[in-house]
Amino acid sequence: MAFLGSAVRRVASAVRPPLSPLCRTSTRSYSSEHTKEKSVPYEKTLKQDAGAASGPTKPLPRSADVVVIGGGSLGCQTVYHLAKMGMTNVVLLERDRLTAGTTWHTAGLLWQLRPSDVEVELLGHTRNVVSRDLEEETGLHTGWIQNGGLFIASNKQRLDEYKRLMSLGKVYGIESHVLSPAETKDVYPLMNVDDLYGTLYVPTDGTMDPAGTCTTLTRAASARGATVIENCPVTGIQVRADDLGVKRVKAVETAHGTIETPCVVNCAGVWATKLGKMAGVNVPLVAMHHAYVVTERIEGIQNMPNVRDHDASVYLRLQGDALSVGGYEPNPIFWDDVSDKFAFSLFDLDWDVFMTHIEGAINRVPVLEQTGIKSTVCGPESFTADHKPLMGEAPEVRGFFLGCGFNSAGMMLGGGCGRELAHWVIHGRPERDMYGYDIRYKNENYKYNELLGKEYTFDFPPHHDVIKAECLSCRHGVAVFDMSYFGKFYLTGPDAKKAADWLFTADVNKKPGRSDAPLCYTCMLNKRGGAEADPDGEQTGARFLQPSPVLLLCFPLFAPGDAYYLAIGGGVAEHNWNHIRTVLQDQGFRCQLTDHSEDMGMISIQGPKRGGGREGILQEVLDTDLSNEAFPFSSHKVVKAAGHQVSADFIKSGEFTLERMGVTYKARAHLKSPFDPENKRVKGIYA
Repeated sequence: MAFLGSAVRRVASAVRPPLSPLCRTSTRSYSSEHTKEKSVPYEKTLKQDAGAASGPTKPLPRSADVVVIGGGSLGCQTVYHLAKMGMTNVVLLERDRLTAGTTWHTAGLLWQLRPSDVEVELLGHTRNVVSRDLEEETGLHTGWIQNGGLFIASNKQRLDEYKRLMSLGKVYGIESHVLSPAETKDVYPLMNVDDLYGTLYVPTDGTMDPAGTCTTLTRAASARGATVIENCPVTGIQVRADDLGVKRVKAVETAHGTIETPCVVNCAGVWATKLGKMAGVNVPLVAMHHAYVVTERIEGIQNMPNVRDHDASVYLRLQGDALSVGGYEPNPIFWDDVSDKFAFSLFDLDWDVFMTHIEGAINRVPVLEQTGIKSTVCGPESFTADHKPLMGEAPEVRGFFLGCGFNSAGMMLGGGCGRELAHWVIHGRPERDMYGYDIRYKNENYKYNELLGKEYTFDFPPHHDVIKAECLSCRHGVAVFDMSYFGKFYLTGPDAKKAADWLFTADVNKKPGRSDAPLCYTCMLNKRGGAEADPDGEQTGARFLQPSPVLLLCFPLFAPGDAYYLAIGGGVAEHNWNHIRTVLQDQGFRCQLTDHSEDMGMISIQGPKRGGGREGILQEVLDTDLSNEAFPFSSHKVVKAAGHQVSADFIKSGEFTLERMGVTYKARAHLKSPFDPENKRVKGIYA
C-alpha cells in the first residue's frame, strides 16, 4: 500500500531537474510503488450507463429557441434556469452522458465567502439550488452535504483578509467565525495548528455530488418543458449574415440531424474551444491535468469540515471516513490534443507534479503521513489567463454565448452563473455585474495586474509616498497625465444622430460648424434604465460633414453625415464599444463605429497652474487665449502646441486635454514639443 509520507520522501530523493511553472512535461511514473487505482470517490456516477445507447436518447426537434451544448454542471444549471424563467423550447445536447467530461470527477467543494460581493451572491444561489430548491421541486436529494469549511491563515495578512470576509458574510447572512489556533483545534482535532495565525470557519459550507446534482437539475428542467438529449455530439454550427452583414447563429448540426436556432450556449468545458471554432468564435482557455488523491480510512476524521489552505495551495475534502487531497498545480501538465472520445476517463497521476500538495497536506494534518492512498483522480479541467470564467455573448457572432473556463469551480459557481447566463440569453444582459466574467472584456496582457500583485496589502503599499507627492503636486501646482490609453471612438453616418439620441441621456446635438463647439458630458443607459457608461461626448463636425482643413489635422475624414467623437475611459472602452455596437445592430441604425484609440494620443493637464494666467504652463505652449472668457468650461478648440495642431478640450474644472491624430504621446517618440520630459521649460510639470 502506498503512503503519503513515503511518497513525499521517495519523490524528493529522486534526481531530476527543477520544473519551471507552466512547463509542458511528459508524464513520468513511479507507479511501481504507487497505487494504480484510478477512480472517483462517489458511490454513484453516470458512467455505468455510458455507451449503452448507440444514438440520441431522444429525437431531435427541428428547431429550438436555445440550444445548450454540454451536459456538465454549467450546461445543466443553464438549461434548468432557462426553463425556470419560462423559456421551455430549450434543448440540451450532450455528446456522451451527463457529467462525462470534467464534471464527473470534480471534488464538488462549495465555499460561500470570497472577496467579491458578486461571487458571494453567485455561490449563495448555487447553495440554495442544490440544498433546497431542487429537493422542493423534485423530491429528490442532490447529494448535498453540509459539513462546514475552514480557511487556513498561516500569516497575518491572510488572517486580515479572512476577517474582512467574515464582515462581508454578515451582510449576506452567512454565519462565519474567525477562530484562534486553539479554537481551530477544538473544531478539527487532527489539525496541526502550531504555525497558524487563525482560521475562518463557515459552518454552512459543504460538498456537492456531481451526478446527483446534474440528474436532478435536468429532471427539474424537463418537468418545465426543456428537452435533454444525450449521446448526440455536435458536428457544426451554422452562421448566417443578416442584411447589415452581422453574423448570427443559424443552426446546430449533429450526425443525427440539424436544429435551427438563433441561440447557442457553449458549456462544453475543455471542448469549448473546438466548439467555438465551429462558429468562428475564439474561446481563450487551455486544458490541463488537474488532480486529487483519495486516502484510506482515517480514524477521527468523520464529520470534519473541508479545509482550504490558500498559501499552501491545498484542500482537504471530507470523503466519509477518508479525505480527498488536492490543489492547484504550479507546474501543470497541459492537455494539448483534446480528444473528442474522452468520456468518464482519467489520466495517470504524475507524482512529481502532485507532490507539492502532499507536503502541504501532511503539514496541516500530520496523520496523513501514515495514511494509505486508495485511488488517484486526475482528469481534464479548463483554465483561463485571469482565472475567471468566460461568459456572455461572443463578440464575433451574435447569439453565440459562452459558459465555460471555470478553473475547476464549475460546480460551486454553476448555480449562480447558470442563472445569470439564462438571464443574459433571455434579456440581453445579466442581472448582476458580471463584467469580470464577460468574454468581451478579456485582456491579452496582464502585466499591470502582475505588477500590482507583488504589492497587494491591506496596509499602505510601498509606493504610497510617491502617490502622496503626485497628488499634492496636482492639487497645488500642475500635473500631466498620459491618457492615451483612453478609448477614442467616432460615430458617423446617415443615422448617427438617431443613434446618438438613442444611446445618450443628454442632448449631444450641439450647434455644429464651429471649431469651438461645446462638449457634452453624458451617460449611456441600458434597457432597464441602469447606467451603462458615462463617456465624455463631443460632436466633432456638422451634419453632412465637410471638415475644415484645421479639423482634418486632428481628426479622421468621414463620409458625409453626422459625426460624434467619444472619449471613454480605457478600462471600460471595450465594454462601451460592445454596448454601442450591439445597439447599432439591434436597432438597425445606418452608421459606423470606428476605433481610433491607437491612432490618437491624449494628454491631460490638471491643477491650478495648468492654463491661463501668469503661472499657467499651457499658456506658454499654446497659441490661444486660455482665459475663462475666451475658452470657457465645456468647450473645444483646435490650437497649436509648439507648432503641432491639436484638439484642446476644457472638460472639467481644472482639467484640459490635448489630442491629435497620428501622434503616440505614450511613446513620445514623434512629438518634439514642450510636453517632452527632456524640455527644461516645463520640467516642473513632471516633478
